[in-house]
Amino acid sequence: MKFDTLIIGGGLAGLTCGIRLQKSGVKCAIVSTGQSALHFSSGSFDLLNELADGTKVDSPLAAVGKVGANHPYAKLGDSFAHYAREAKQQFLDCGIEVNGDAGHNHLRITPMGTLKPTWLTFSDFEPLLSANDMAGKKVLAVNIAGFLDFNTKFVADGFEKYGAECRISSINLPELERLRISPTEMRSTNIARVLENEKTLETLIRALAAKISGFDIVALPAVFGLSSAAPVRKLKESLDIPAWLVPTMPPSVPGIRAQQQLRRSFEELGGVYMLGDTVVKAGFKGNRVEAVYSVNHGDISFVAENFILASGSYFSNGLVARPDSIVEPVFGSDVDFTPGRDTWYDQSFFNKQNYMTFGVATDDKLRIRIKGDVQQNLFAIGSILGGSDTIHEGCSAGISMLTALYVADNLING
Repeated sequence: MKFDTLIIGGGLAGLTCGIRLQKSGVKCAIVSTGQSALHFSSGSFDLLNELADGTKVDSPLAAVGKVGANHPYAKLGDSFAHYAREAKQQFLDCGIEVNGDAGHNHLRITPMGTLKPTWLTFSDFEPLLSANDMAGKKVLAVNIAGFLDFNTKFVADGFEKYGAECRISSINLPELERLRISPTEMRSTNIARVLENEKTLETLIRALAAKISGFDIVALPAVFGLSSAAPVRKLKESLDIPAWLVPTMPPSVPGIRAQQQLRRSFEELGGVYMLGDTVVKAGFKGNRVEAVYSVNHGDISFVAENFILASGSYFSNGLVARPDSIVEPVFGSDVDFTPGRDTWYDQSFFNKQNYMTFGVATDDKLRIRIKGDVQQNLFAIGSILGGSDTIHEGCSAGISMLTALYVADNLING
């Protein structure tokens, strides 16, 4: 099978890059092993929340010049602001409604009821300018009876730390009785499927309306709108007070919806998306990749002019830790890491972990190095890149989207 560009990895980075390329007439295929990080999303996308030295960031645009020389953002040059705008616009073009901008981070609510700075937030959720937005508010935190991945007590305790006055309650829907028989079936996605039924959603809305008198806000688990945002809009429009959806423990209903919308946009543009397959090896000629081979296709090769590695980090086996080294298993890419396994991590779980900064070695165009040599048609995007601690710095989604657009434009413009 032959394509202009083959992308390995079908998550946020791979789909962002694929959509950009397809819009420009580049024939793309994406090979994806399975679920992406979007399935576990808590509803927002970080651009830059903190510098490596711990300095908090209010404006990513103002702070990006202070990132380290090996940070993926440093390789974008002066294009950071441009690609931040383009990333948000691509979401909107795909029908994914988000709030926020790169000029200033806003706050979003976490599953624990705390506030966290972020760049973009799904429109399902309420973006806050400051913690004072909660002060003095009377909030009713409501769960669906039997749903264990949302804890109203934690949420209420979190809200009260910011000055809100909270009460907790629950709603028992007969339509969920079959799921409630087994706690393993009472998951966010299954509840969302039941609430896709308009009559069931109306039953829930009536039950809520009977409880919210005297409150300023009702907080609910984000279990609405698996296939479209219509149930979210109807819920919010039907109540007399604002409905704040709070992220649940995974799986993430809005995250799965976003993944589906991105994939749909990619395929509608003519892209080929192969889910459930894994690229395992590659063939080279000089400093170029000629073909790659996957588990499902055996000896049938994928041939392309360019290859893009968007396979993620440790979580998705884009990087693999061995006793004395970190390896990239498909191409054998060079990986930047420090020698000595005891230098990789800190004994305290919550401290910064050195291994989070490891990633494949690239040049300024994000072309991958193998045995020190730059591969002319092999690129890396997303969390497989090193140079940043994406958890502590709060930049994972930004790196995924901005590097994807950067590489795509380099290929389009030659």
